[in-house]
Formats: sequence, structure tokens, C-alpha cells
Amino acid sequence: MSGMLGITGVTRMMMQMPKVVKMGLSKTAASLGRVKPQHGRMFLHQKSLARLPIPPLQQTLYRYLLSVEPLLSKEDFETTKKVVEDFGKPNGVGQRLQMALVKRAKKLDNWLSQWWLSVAYLEFRSPVVVNVSPGIVCPRENINSESDQLKFASKFISGVLDFKHLIDTNSLPVDQMGGQPLCMDQYYKVLAACRIPGPRKDDLVFYPPNKPDAPKHIIVAHKNHFYTVDVMDKEGVPLTLSQLYSQLKFVLEASTQPEIPVGLLTTAHRNTWGKVYKRLNKDPTNAKSFDNIKRAIFLLCLDSSSSQTEQNFSAHVARQALYGGGSGSNSGNRWYDKTIQFFVSPNGGTGLTYEHSGAEGPPIISLVDHTLAYAHSIADDFNAMTVDAPAPKKLNFNLDLDALDTIEEAKQEIDSLAGDLQLTILPFKHYGKDFPKSQKLSPDAFIQIAIQLTYYKIYGRSAATYESASLRKYQYGRTDTIRSASIASNAFCKAMEESGTKPSEKAMLFRKAILSHKEYTNLAINGDGIDRHLLGLKLIAIEQGENVPDLFMDTAYTQSSHFNVSTSQVPAKHDLVMCFGPVVPDGYGICYNPRQNHLNFAVSAFNTSPETDSDVFAKRLSESLLEIRDVLESAPPTAKL
Repeated sequence: MSGMLGITGVTRMMMQMPKVVKMGLSKTAASLGRVKPQHGRMFLHQKSLARLPIPPLQQTLYRYLLSVEPLLSKEDFETTKKVVEDFGKPNGVGQRLQMALVKRAKKLDNWLSQWWLSVAYLEFRSPVVVNVSPGIVCPRENINSESDQLKFASKFISGVLDFKHLIDTNSLPVDQMGGQPLCMDQYYKVLAACRIPGPRKDDLVFYPPNKPDAPKHIIVAHKNHFYTVDVMDKEGVPLTLSQLYSQLKFVLEASTQPEIPVGLLTTAHRNTWGKVYKRLNKDPTNAKSFDNIKRAIFLLCLDSSSSQTEQNFSAHVARQALYGGGSGSNSGNRWYDKTIQFFVSPNGGTGLTYEHSGAEGPPIISLVDHTLAYAHSIADDFNAMTVDAPAPKKLNFNLDLDALDTIEEAKQEIDSLAGDLQLTILPFKHYGKDFPKSQKLSPDAFIQIAIQLTYYKIYGRSAATYESASLRKYQYGRTDTIRSASIASNAFCKAMEESGTKPSEKAMLFRKAILSHKEYTNLAINGDGIDRHLLGLKLIAIEQGENVPDLFMDTAYTQSSHFNVSTSQVPAKHDLVMCFGPVVPDGYGICYNPRQNHLNFAVSAFNTSPETDSDVFAKRLSESLLEIRDVLESAPPTAKL
């Protein structure tokens, strides 16, 4: 996050989680995370949602200069001012591109969405593992035997199907943010969805529930075997827990020895995997297996035991969620093109990996919260007399020598990536979102400024920082960027490092930084962010066959979109944490779930970068959070920010 491409591909991003409407839920149901149906109302506001606007050119250029100033030297900033002035001059290149972008917006429901899908995801050629696909670490389950593993997995399947029914009947409550309804289209792109590799560009396919051939099966992976498993009868009625348990038990008993890890192909460079896929897909057996996988509702990985290489159990599970733990663990027991794949381990580790192309975080977290609540509340009805379901069917693959060689290369690459990725899970126990609220401060802005302070403490400067902002108040909206490093945050960080600054002044500067962050956030979620607008101007120039304008070749643009710190807030009803890799080689990936009384952080970095260290960052982040608390407690709270 998760986390996930860049304006260097376009830096991988995950969306800020909006509040979910809770009308109609009982207090118990809401606290558990299960959703009460609102039949047929899921798309009630869809047609009335506004189209994504295009901000005024001069507004974007002015705010762009404000955002790059804390990142540049005075000399570089003066150079950038001249470049920006030239781009925005009357009848200049910027004005011409702005008019072309406005013309595009008049013809499309969302002028950005298809561009964003292509540039940020489908044209991204590096492996999706770590670089694109976030992992989610769920709370540890009480699993002590193979039977426990299958029972929990059966309940989990049942919970996903319960959530799917809400989608199928358009009964999900409409997500809201600030009292405004949000676009619900992404919920149709979570289940029964899959990325398809291509030699130069990938594709994304969906199998919506309103079609007569809507899928009724999932794929179950065990020891690198893949089985198609029916989870509904012919009428679309979900199987009972007893039936699901029998299906999963069949898979385990039929796959006692490891299979060739064909799933590792999905961890390869997209061009490499695309060429192999195109060739293998010509074989009817392979084509049938590929079709079963891409049509499946989701993929369930029944993992084997793996040695815990991390002292922290959550960090161990996070590695399973991000990349399967390596070729000697469960990396081959995955299919990373599948939008949703859950895993259940014999040691109680559970979670999921999701392929990011079709949806942001909120639909995924809604699914996870609902499913966990369902699994923990449903009765253990595994002894009921039921009719046998059709037996699971093994998916077969005819692999040529080139494919086998690619699998061997993928083993080395995933293990190299595993060795390079540094991952730290920080459960900050000293306070949660309760403390910022007691100070009348936004918890998200509070955490973002704490991250700014941490980076400044380590490196003595501010860094380009990405936080995702939801654009779902608009039709088919995805995300824009909150540039968390600001003139105000930079001033606060400097003051905190200067010994002569009074606590009252530090507190005042902190509140100014919070206010600046909130103002930028409001601009971004209301379509007035700068990053997607600038991207649109750049893409429209390329589309028209023009040279890329000097603005996008300037040092400031490169530096300010090289996100050394990529962040995402992922609030959830359960005590989980999302994790994702850095979006640049010398950067950090930071995801957080603000709980009432504690804060969950996942911090990632690459060992090959001598400048970064996720353990150090997490330790200094904890110190920053405590220092900020001390500063604020020395000064009385003011108006709510």
C-alpha cells in the first residue's frame, strides 16, 4: 500500500480509507464489522455522482510551487519558478494542453480512470509482488491442527460468500465520506476478477454476478497444486460448512506431495510472464486451467508450515502476505494475478494478498472485516447431514522447457527479493487515535506529521511524501496524492530539532502543520489535487504527439514525485495491518491502522539501499510520537483541527 507504481510508473499508491455508512446496523453488528443489507440500494446515488473536475491551470501551478519549495534549494526553486511561469504563460503550452484536457473530460465519465488503470497498473512491467500488491495481516487465529485449519478456512469461505451475496443483490450500504455518497463501482471488481499478463501491457477481466454464467467456484491451492472447488450449488446457494470442509479435506488428501510451483510464474517480470502465458495458453489443457483461475470467485491458499524467520510473528505473517515467504515456503502456493487470494496457515497466520489494479483499499477492508466477523460468529455446524458436493478437480498444466526454466529463474528472483525486503511491524501501544482526538486533532494528519518528523530526524531534511486521497465522490474515481511534506511541516520539524525552541512554539507549529495537511487533504479529495492534473497534462501531450513539456523534465518534478516516503492509512474494525513495499529503491513504505488505544504500523525498506532501514525508522517513529505527545501536553488544546 498499499502501495503500490508511480509517476515513475506511476508511483504505486493506495487509497485513503473513507468512512463507511452505518445506517441500519445494530451496535453489535457494526462493532463486529458485519454489514446489514440495504436491499437494492448499493447504486442508489451512482448516476447522481459528479464527474471528476479539472482544476484551473494557474491554481495547480501555484500549489505545485508551494509543494516543491520545502524539497528544493533556493537556487533550484528559483529555476523551477521560471519553468512553471513559462509553462503557464498566456497562450502557452500549458494553456493549450489544459484546453485539450477539458475537451477530453467532456467526452468521458471520468477523464482519468482509464489512463490511471493503464499507466499506473497495466503498463507497469516490474513484478506485481511487493511492487504493486499489498498484503494484509489478520489477527492470529486459534489453529492447532489440520482440522482447525480446514474449519477456519470453511468459515472464511462462507463469510466471503455472505459478502458476495450483498454485492450480488446490490445490498451493500453506500460508502460515505464526510456525509457524501461514494462511487461503489469498485465492489464489482474485487471478486471473480483477475489480471491477465501480456508481453507489453496486461489486461484486467471481471465476471460480474448479473451474468448468466457467473462463477460458482473458487481455486484452492495446496503444496503448489491448484484445484477448482465448487462453493455453490447449481442454483447459486452457498454450500454448508460441512460440505466446504469436505471439499477442502479432499484437496489436502489429494495433494500430499509438492507440485512444480507453476504459481511462481506470476511473480516474474510482466513481460517475461506475458510471453510465457501467451505461449502456454495455446495448449487446450493450460487454457482451461487459466480460465478456471481467472473466473474463480477468489483463491484460497491452504499453506504448509514454514519456519518463522522473524522474531515478530506479525512480521513473519506479513512476509507470507506480501510474497509467500520465498520459494522454500509458500510463494509457489499463490497466483499473484488473482485480485483476491486469502491464506490460512497451520500456525494460525491468516491474511490475504490483493492485486491492486481494479480497486483501492476500502472494498478490500470491508470484505475482510465482514468475513472475519462472520467467521467468528457462525456456529461450528460441521456435523450436519448434507448431500455431497461435486469433487474438486485438479488443474493441470503442460509446461514446456522454457516455462520450467522461467520457474527456476522465478525461484531465484523471489528469494532475492525476499532477502532485499526489510519489513518491520510496529504495534505502538502508548496511545491510539484517542490521544489526537483528545487534543482536537485529526488522527491521520497527526500521524502524517509524526512521519515527517521521523524522516527529518534521520536525514535532516524533508522528503517527497505520498499519501493517497480518495476520489470516490466522483464517478469511477480512484485516487489523488496528498503531498504531506509542506512548508508548515518543514518548519515544525526544524523547530523540534532546535534545542532553544519553547514547547509552546513547537505545539503551535505542530498545529499549523496539521492544519496545512488537512487543507491539502480537502483539496485533493475534492478534485483539486495537483498530481493527477499534472499527469493528465503530461499524458495529453504524449497522446497528441507533442514533446514532453520542460515542466516534467525539471528537477523539481522528478524530485517531488520520487516518493521516498509512500504512506497509506488503512483503518479497519479488526486489529489488522496492511503492508506494502517502497515505491522507490531508496524509500519507505508505511501503512498504518489507527486503533482506539494503539496504532499499528508496517514499515518497509530495501536492504540494498544503504540509506534506509525500516527498523531504525520504526524506532524513531515511536520516539517522534512520544515527543509530540509531550509537547502537546505542555500546551492546552485549541480549536478542533
